[in-house]
Amino acid sequence: MSKKMLGNMLREAQKLQAEMQRLQEEAKNKVVEATSGGGMVTVKANGAGEIVSIKIEKDVVNPEDVEMLEDLVLAASNEALRRAKEAVSQEMSRLAGGLNIPGLGGMFGA
Repeated sequence: MSKKMLGNMLREAQKLQAEMQRLQEEAKNKVVEATSGGGMVTVKANGAGEIVSIKIEKDVVNPEDVEMLEDLVLAASNEALRRAKEAVSQEMSRLAGGLNIPGLGGMFGA
């Protein structure tokens, strides 16, 4: 491998690293929402994998059936986190798909 090819690969890798850092920062601001119980429980999560808010309609709060409310919160939380992870994964896939590092022959889908 020539010095020029190695230099090009290093520059591309540095660009990739900078782009990945930018995407990770943007992910923190990307918020997705999921609901359960026909909209009775709403959970929002960000791309960093954090739950940022939970909203529970008062009609679903029943002291005699706390288990149902727990299940609804759990279901909405898991779905919000899944959606957030999927959104970040799609962004990373787009980034990897655009790689053009000489000598790797489209290894990343470019």
